[in-house]
Amino acid sequence: MNVGIVGGGPAGLFFAYLMKRQDATHRIRVVERDPADATYGWGVVFTDIALAFVRDVAPELYAAMTRHQEVHDAMRIVHRGQAVALANNTFHRMARIDLLRTLRQHCADLGVAIEFGRKVDGVDEFADCDLIVAADGAASTIRTRYREHFEPTIDLRPNFLAWYGTTCLFEPLSLIFRENGDGLLIAHTYRYSRTHSTFLVECDPQTWRHAGLDRMTEPESLAYCEQVFRDDLDGHPLLSNKSDWFRYPCAPAAGPGATACCWATRCARATRRWDRGRAWRCRTPSRCSTPGGPAATTLRRSSPSSNAAGGPDPMPYRRRR
Repeated sequence: MNVGIVGGGPAGLFFAYLMKRQDATHRIRVVERDPADATYGWGVVFTDIALAFVRDVAPELYAAMTRHQEVHDAMRIVHRGQAVALANNTFHRMARIDLLRTLRQHCADLGVAIEFGRKVDGVDEFADCDLIVAADGAASTIRTRYREHFEPTIDLRPNFLAWYGTTCLFEPLSLIFRENGDGLLIAHTYRYSRTHSTFLVECDPQTWRHAGLDRMTEPESLAYCEQVFRDDLDGHPLLSNKSDWFRYPCAPAAGPGATACCWATRCARATRRWDRGRAWRCRTPSRCSTPGGPAATTLRRSSPSSNAAGGPDPMPYRRRR
């Protein structure tokens, strides 16, 4: 089977790995728009439950993913300067670029071809493929191109977020509330490596406008957030990596017959239709608690009633809704 995958994020790479592992004769090509060493954001975090499905379906990949992870078994809430610890909440943290490198290496070891630095706006170049997987992120070009048929339902949540990093090391995954004259701001932060933490700042639209964040440049927004959370950062800087303000696109539960594949994304999408003649699509369930998680859409040029590999299901943790 010829398989073309648009998007080389975790969703596309994980799908490619499972397909190739299930049948070595599959010819799989992944096309990624960014360079090999580029990644948006900082660390990613998974719960025990979120990683369990990877361990069960691909234990060799799980071992590689978790080899250099950071693990902490508590959460912390900071409100009005008072910290409250919440025990027995285990989270696994890792750098997103390390996660991508691990997935790429495992795909390459099996013979999956990965092309970097090339954006795909349509599926015409995959005309020879039996299966086309659109895993090109939150603003999927492929999903948008077929929106009139699939009728995606996307609920853009009102709050604004900026995804920073910092050299201040937050051991427990922390939720920090800070209020000033502009309103309330919240930091979601955790250490994901020996040297860095993710520091995600969130605020409501009123605070965002009152603070002037809607008019600030990226460096100005970063400086403002450093000032708000100065007591928590303890003199450490915030670090930017395309850390523009954004809003979460979320979706209600998909309709009858929808199929969800087992990868991590918080920004799930629902569609009214899941088939288009010989094409069908699948999406990923909500499992990841950091932004930027990829959503996968599968367009299959064969009977939608059978699995993509034409044999044992390579995605045994699919969930029917």
